[in-house]
Amino acid sequence: MSHTIKNKEKLILRSKRIRGQFEALERVLDEGRDCSEVLQIISAARGAVNSLMTELLEGHIRHHVLDPKRKPNSEQMHAADEVIDMVKTYLSQVARLDPTESWQTCR
Repeated sequence: MSHTIKNKEKLILRSKRIRGQFEALERVLDEGRDCSEVLQIISAARGAVNSLMTELLEGHIRHHVLDPKRKPNSEQMHAADEVIDMVKTYLSQVARLDPTESWQTCR
Protein backbone atom coordinates (compact mmCIF):
# COMPACT_ATOMS: atom_id res chain seq x y z
CA MET A 1 0.00 0.00 0.00
CA SER A 2 1.32 3.42 -0.94
CA HIS A 3 2.24 5.73 1.92
CA THR A 4 -0.10 8.40 0.51
CA ILE A 5 -3.03 5.97 0.66
CA LYS A 6 -2.04 4.82 4.14
CA ASN A 7 -1.87 8.44 5.39
CA LYS A 8 -4.68 9.74 3.18
CA GLU A 9 -6.83 11.36 5.88
CA LYS A 10 -3.88 13.10 7.52
CA LEU A 11 -2.61 14.41 4.17
CA ILE A 12 -6.07 15.63 3.15
CA LEU A 13 -6.42 17.48 6.46
CA ARG A 14 -3.05 19.18 5.93
CA SER A 15 -3.94 20.12 2.36
CA LYS A 16 -7.20 21.65 3.60
CA ARG A 17 -5.25 23.78 6.06
CA ILE A 18 -2.95 24.91 3.26
CA ARG A 19 -5.96 25.73 1.10
CA GLY A 20 -7.31 27.82 3.99
CA GLN A 21 -4.05 29.76 4.08
CA PHE A 22 -4.27 30.48 0.36
CA GLU A 23 -7.90 31.52 0.74
CA ALA A 24 -6.78 33.93 3.47
CA LEU A 25 -4.14 35.24 1.08
CA GLU A 26 -6.78 35.88 -1.55
CA ARG A 27 -8.96 37.69 1.00
CA VAL A 28 -6.22 40.06 2.20
CA LEU A 29 -5.25 40.83 -1.38
CA ASP A 30 -8.87 41.49 -2.28
CA GLU A 31 -9.26 43.74 0.78
CA GLY A 32 -6.14 45.71 -0.14
CA ARG A 33 -4.37 44.95 3.14
CA ASP A 34 -0.84 46.04 3.95
CA CYS A 35 1.87 44.14 2.07
CA SER A 36 3.56 42.98 5.29
CA GLU A 37 0.34 41.16 6.19
CA VAL A 38 0.23 39.59 2.72
CA LEU A 39 3.86 38.52 2.99
CA GLN A 40 3.27 37.01 6.43
CA ILE A 41 0.46 34.84 5.06
CA ILE A 42 2.62 33.80 2.11
CA SER A 43 5.41 32.88 4.52
CA ALA A 44 3.07 30.74 6.64
CA ALA A 45 1.65 29.02 3.57
CA ARG A 46 5.13 28.34 2.24
CA GLY A 47 6.12 26.79 5.56
CA ALA A 48 3.06 24.54 5.51
CA VAL A 49 3.75 23.46 1.91
CA ASN A 50 7.42 22.80 2.74
CA SER A 51 6.42 20.69 5.72
CA LEU A 52 4.02 18.63 3.62
CA MET A 53 6.66 18.29 0.90
CA THR A 54 9.19 17.02 3.46
CA GLU A 55 6.76 14.42 4.77
CA LEU A 56 5.89 13.18 1.29
CA LEU A 57 9.53 13.08 0.15
CA GLU A 58 10.50 11.09 3.22
CA GLY A 59 7.70 8.61 2.56
CA HIS A 60 8.67 8.39 -1.09
CA ILE A 61 12.28 7.63 -0.25
CA ARG A 62 11.42 5.08 2.42
CA HIS A 63 8.67 3.30 0.45
CA HIS A 64 9.65 3.66 -3.21
CA VAL A 65 13.37 4.40 -3.52
CA LEU A 66 14.19 1.82 -0.88
CA ASP A 67 12.27 -1.36 -1.63
CA PRO A 68 10.40 -2.21 1.58
CA LYS A 69 9.82 -5.76 0.28
CA ARG A 70 13.56 -6.32 0.28
CA LYS A 71 15.13 -5.43 3.58
CA PRO A 72 17.49 -2.48 2.86
CA ASN A 73 20.99 -2.94 4.23
CA SER A 74 22.43 -0.50 6.74
CA GLU A 75 24.36 1.39 4.05
CA GLN A 76 21.17 1.96 2.03
CA MET A 77 19.27 3.04 5.15
CA HIS A 78 22.08 5.42 6.09
CA ALA A 79 22.11 6.93 2.59
CA ALA A 80 18.31 7.36 2.68
CA ASP A 81 18.53 9.00 6.11
CA GLU A 82 21.20 11.39 4.80
CA VAL A 83 19.05 12.44 1.84
CA ILE A 84 16.02 12.92 4.09
CA ASP A 85 18.07 15.01 6.53
CA MET A 86 19.44 17.14 3.67
CA VAL A 87 15.93 17.81 2.35
CA LYS A 88 14.66 18.70 5.83
CA THR A 89 17.62 21.03 6.42
CA TYR A 90 17.20 22.71 3.05
CA LEU A 91 13.47 23.24 3.44
CA SER A 92 13.81 24.49 7.02
CA GLN A 93 16.45 27.03 5.92
CA VAL A 94 14.21 28.23 3.10
CA ALA A 95 11.33 28.53 5.55
CA ARG A 96 13.44 30.68 7.90
CA LEU A 97 13.84 33.36 5.25
CA ASP A 98 11.29 35.95 6.32
CA PRO A 99 10.04 38.02 3.39
CA THR A 100 8.49 40.55 5.77
CA GLU A 101 11.79 41.65 7.36
CA SER A 102 12.77 44.08 4.63
CA TRP A 103 9.23 45.08 3.68
CA GLN A 104 7.73 46.27 6.96
CA THR A 105 7.10 49.77 5.69
CA CYS A 106 5.76 49.12 2.19
CA ARG A 107 2.16 50.01 1.48
